[in-house]
Amino acid sequence: MTSSITVLLAALEVGPVIGIAVAALVVGAAVGFLGYRLYSQNKIGLAKREAARILEEAGLEAKAIRKDGLLEAKEQQNKMRSEFEKETKERRAEWQRTENRLVQKENALDKKEEILNKKEDSLDNKLTELEKSQKAVEENRERLKAIEEELNRSQEVMQKELERVAGMTKEEASQELKDALLDDVKRAAAAEAKAIEAEAKENAVKEAQNIIATAIQRCAADHATENTVSVVALPNDEMKGRIIGRMGRNIRALESATGVDLIIDDTPDVITLSSFDPVRREVARLTLEKLIADGRIHPARIEEIVDKVRREVNASIKEAGEEAVFEAGVHGLHPELVKILGRLKYRTSYGQNVLKHSLEVSFLASLMAQELGIDPKVAKRAGLLHDIGKAIDHEVEGTHIQIGVELAKKYKEHADVIHAIAAHHNDIEPETIAAVLVQAADAISSARPGARRESLENYVKRIEKLEDIAKSFDGVEQTFAVQAGREIRVMVKPEQVDDAATVFLAHEIAEKLENELEYPGQIKVNVIREVRSVDYAK
Repeated sequence: MTSSITVLLAALEVGPVIGIAVAALVVGAAVGFLGYRLYSQNKIGLAKREAARILEEAGLEAKAIRKDGLLEAKEQQNKMRSEFEKETKERRAEWQRTENRLVQKENALDKKEEILNKKEDSLDNKLTELEKSQKAVEENRERLKAIEEELNRSQEVMQKELERVAGMTKEEASQELKDALLDDVKRAAAAEAKAIEAEAKENAVKEAQNIIATAIQRCAADHATENTVSVVALPNDEMKGRIIGRMGRNIRALESATGVDLIIDDTPDVITLSSFDPVRREVARLTLEKLIADGRIHPARIEEIVDKVRREVNASIKEAGEEAVFEAGVHGLHPELVKILGRLKYRTSYGQNVLKHSLEVSFLASLMAQELGIDPKVAKRAGLLHDIGKAIDHEVEGTHIQIGVELAKKYKEHADVIHAIAAHHNDIEPETIAAVLVQAADAISSARPGARRESLENYVKRIEKLEDIAKSFDGVEQTFAVQAGREIRVMVKPEQVDDAATVFLAHEIAEKLENELEYPGQIKVNVIREVRSVDYAK
């Protein structure tokens, strides 16, 4: 301020005008400076107040954001806690289920271990019995060896005695000695063989009977023989004319669509169906029943019903195969094999339904395998498939065994199953336990009372041939077939056949029956030698 006054005074000295101008300029500058300073201070104040307001709003907004963040974090925390508790609960439940399964498996393993121990004990007992049997066989061999040595000594003594006898050549003595020795050896061998055979049979038959009886009791199949229906009942004789149709067009259409011959004769209210194919016959039977129930019988309707029934029968065949596989507990069969198996529902053999027979063989073979302590799966599978060739034996050349083997090979069945199918009628020798069990189960199922039937003519022929074969041997006096051909009793001439020879005769007759006669089950050969002495008191 002092400097400004100094400048003003200096200006006054210069001149009044200039001094005034300078003074005015100085005053203006001072005023301007003061105004600028006041403006700047006012602006700074406004800026400070704005900044304070912004800071205050920012603080409020920060508090709001923090509050929202805390709420969201708390909500997220509660959500995570709930999810964690839920997951923990689920895991605990899963651990509990796993623990329960492990306990069940442990119990199952304990049971299996107990069963295995029992089977092991049973096998040990059987091995002990087998060792006893082997020991008995060895003792019998020793006895036979001693007998043989005794015979050799007797031969030497007899030879010296014969050489001493006058008028007998060496060849004659040798021949007489051979005949005597042969008779002695035959008697001794027959007696020894009979004793050994009786001892072996006593153990083997008892064990086999137990196994077979147990298997049959557990199977407990209870069904009668079945017939494939080939006769359709009519409500009245007028229906025959409607089925024949004008100029025979209906019956021709029906025979053409089904491949079945319709036999319409004088029998009242009945039509007979004739066909070699049981499936076709079933289609024709169901078609006729539907047409009779519907009443509309004309060629177009016949074709429509035949197509519908054929689809139903095919579905029924597939369902029957699936039910059989499920009932037998056989898994992994090819779908085509299942369908072919279902066709056995409409196939019979001597009046026995082949599908039920196959199921019965499967059950029996499996149960006998279990009784023997071996894996029953192969025996069960082979028993179910052993007669599958009969489903298509009227369509393919060859025996049902050959067809069944080809089907099993085509659909990649196990080699043991194929072998059991091939050997179940002894076309080849059975080489596995499963094949033998299928043979036995097939014989049991076929031979049980009521399982099969055959025509009277065939039955009589078989009985006559059975007796003729037994009569063809020397020394046989009479033969009697009993038990419906399941036993042949052979009466021999006592002066021609001795007790030792009866053993060999029974064996020879059994062999000849196996080679020359076809029969279900087995035939018991019973050779009887009877000696009677008669005298009169006078």
